[in-house]
Amino acid sequence: MELSAADRQRIAEAIHAAEQKTSSEIVCVLAQSSSKATVLPVLVAAVIALALPWVLVALTAMTVEGILLLQALVFFLLLLLLLRLPRLRTALLPPHTRRAMAHHAAVEQFMLRGIARKTDRSGILIFVSLAERYARIVADEAAAAKVPQANWQGAVDALISHMREGRIADGFVSAINLCGDELARHFPRNGSSRGELPDRVYLI
Repeated sequence: MELSAADRQRIAEAIHAAEQKTSSEIVCVLAQSSSKATVLPVLVAAVIALALPWVLVALTAMTVEGILLLQALVFFLLLLLLLRLPRLRTALLPPHTRRAMAHHAAVEQFMLRGIARKTDRSGILIFVSLAERYARIVADEAAAAKVPQANWQGAVDALISHMREGRIADGFVSAINLCGDELARHFPRNGSSRGELPDRVYLI
């Protein structure tokens, strides 16, 4: 699922409009997958490849060399498939592991995008990971102190609802508007307010 250039522009414009009402910064990140390559794909490919010779011996008259060659081929093809398809790789992971990886990726992006360098520490990250079907609002210190995490839930619900319908850009725009209104209540824009971070969605 990709964002078109028009979708990215809509999101950028929504961020810019929301930040006209608040001194806070809003950063958006869309990840295809948060699940890094783990030993699980290797294990699955190895188990299937190891079981294959027993099936071939019982059902075919293939030579030993042929069986070993096919075994190696199956192992590498399965491993390549599992590592190249994020959704399939993610499906092999337990739900709590998927969620933990997505949460870790969100916190990592919060630090990488420089949100914590915002002068008044009121910035937020709107994070979506498609393979894990995960959405989260990560707020910096001042924003977290004034706005309970539960207050961001409406934005998270909007993201997830639109994600299920394949309308990622609409989800981001709705979440940005909701978060912008929340931030404007606690961190209204003033004369010294200026944008410190780019108005854009990052694709990873």
